[in-house]
Amino acid sequence: MDSFTDAHIVTMAVKSLLYEVSLSPKPGLVDRFNTGAHHDMDLTLFIDSSLSLIPYFEAYLEAGNRHHGPLPLLFDRARVIGVDAEKGMFEATNGTNTHKGANFSFALVLVALGYYRGQTEKRGLLTATDSQKVLTLIKEMCHDCVMADFASIDQTKKLSYGEKLYCEYGLTGIRGEAASGYQTLQDLLLPALRGYITQFGQEEAFLRALVLLMSEVEDGNIIHRGGIKAWETIKEECLTVTVQNLATEEFYQWLTDYDQELIKRHLSPGGSADLLALGYFFMQLEGLI
Repeated sequence: MDSFTDAHIVTMAVKSLLYEVSLSPKPGLVDRFNTGAHHDMDLTLFIDSSLSLIPYFEAYLEAGNRHHGPLPLLFDRARVIGVDAEKGMFEATNGTNTHKGANFSFALVLVALGYYRGQTEKRGLLTATDSQKVLTLIKEMCHDCVMADFASIDQTKKLSYGEKLYCEYGLTGIRGEAASGYQTLQDLLLPALRGYITQFGQEEAFLRALVLLMSEVEDGNIIHRGGIKAWETIKEECLTVTVQNLATEEFYQWLTDYDQELIKRHLSPGGSADLLALGYFFMQLEGLI
């Protein structure tokens, strides 16, 4: 495509959420085959949640398009829109948290992309360098603010689960990812996907990328359900499979078996899934899917 309109980009973002939840089989996660380690959500709920975010995705992108001035002010604007987006999501899901983390990340990516397009007049496909520059803008937007939030966390009366993890273990979660400019995407996920898609095709590429993320990512969802030890065990198990580079049939069988294992353990790598959705978004922007 020679040029992307804002409507095209918003559609890509929503498709990214739908592609991620539809990818199957995903260990411990909601997919087309089962509800994973979840009893309060299913595929249709994720579809409803994804569609509820459309007007807010539009607002994020427009805010980036229109922004002039210091980038931290754009972060503040994204936060304001994000509060309304979260309310809209919870209304669509009757209070179930389907996309809280994804909403936070897509807010930052979309405002940064809108700003980048406005500053560079880039309207077509992104290169790998463009993608990196968009992610680096996120670091410029929110690094200082996020770090200030962490520094003053002892003054917070009611801590979120992520804030408790920071206090207890020094884990920074998705806010730490954002403050780094999504270094996991820049250094791990996007380079891996560019190679996997060529080697394996779209579905298998993203499944292998998910396992790669599970071997590396600081996943608050897993830690919340099973603790630090459970998270470290999953990382070790997924690293072993990644290094083995199983043939396609063996890999799919392992995924199927591991899905049942994580369901038994009641563990779900939701943090990795949120990052994978961003991978879908950038691969569309780069024209690779």
